[in-house]
Amino acid sequence: MKQARPTIYDVARECGLAASTVSRTFSNPARVSPATRELVQAAADAIGYEPRPLARAEAPGRIRVLTLVVTDISNPYYATVIKAAQSRAIERNFTLALTDSDESARLEANNLRQLLATTSGGILATSRLSDEAVRQIADYRPLVMINRQVEGVPSLVVDTAAGMRKAVRHLAVLGHRRIAYLSGPRNSWINGQRWQAVRDEASQLDIEVSFLGPFAPNRKGGEDAADALVLGKVSAAIGYNDLIAIGALQRLRATGVRVPDDLSLIGCDDIFGADLTVPGLTTIAGPADKLGSYAVDVLHARLSGHGDGPGSLTLDSHMVIRGSTGPAGR
Repeated sequence: MKQARPTIYDVARECGLAASTVSRTFSNPARVSPATRELVQAAADAIGYEPRPLARAEAPGRIRVLTLVVTDISNPYYATVIKAAQSRAIERNFTLALTDSDESARLEANNLRQLLATTSGGILATSRLSDEAVRQIADYRPLVMINRQVEGVPSLVVDTAAGMRKAVRHLAVLGHRRIAYLSGPRNSWINGQRWQAVRDEASQLDIEVSFLGPFAPNRKGGEDAADALVLGKVSAAIGYNDLIAIGALQRLRATGVRVPDDLSLIGCDDIFGADLTVPGLTTIAGPADKLGSYAVDVLHARLSGHGDGPGSLTLDSHMVIRGSTGPAGR
């Protein structure tokens, strides 16, 4: 009869530690002390335990590859994040592996399972995974979140919620009293933050605000949003991102709605091309390049044993006012 292969539970019994500590030692050794690593490895050697591939791949200094997951590589916003992350990865002697989840939590999870088996850590940009799924993955590999917060996982967030509040105040100054929020994906954490900020600020300023969507966070989604706007009775709209706002702007112009004479529009992210629309798009901007470079710094700190890096870092946003916003009813 073939003898069963030893498990982490056997190793735990051998060295007198919790199975979770043994698992962490193999999957994320930077999170345990050198003494614990030596104790666990000695116990594993004594009983002939071989860690599974996902855990075995990780060893500080051996694998110099980081995984970056973006939700839609065709969104120009991510180009800035990717370039900055790659530049900093090169400085830190890492290679950056890139994957596109195509706005699908299932595809994101599948890609991570494959890539994290042979990389040291992951950067999840605007992840669509559940909090629990993120925490489970973080038990196997160091992670850092971009524009998403999950308790227990380092995060880097541009405060676009504050930017949304500025956008509502900007529209209020221009005399707008009925506005709409063009929602992105419902399973987007940052979308929820932006909508809540719009709703709360509008309430304080006694402005009526309607929620339209959700829409796909691309130009086609923006075209659909424009059709919904035409049926509504608002004088201004704030889009979840620039792509939705740009798609809406182009559709409105094609149907004879004048921007900003008939309707003002605001986007978010200040992507490449936001200043090239006619009229130029008023938007909320933030340091996307810092998100990419800081994310690599956080992972490098954790992998090198120099600390976990910031638990959470929030970067300021600001408004860029262009021609797509103007006085109400002019």
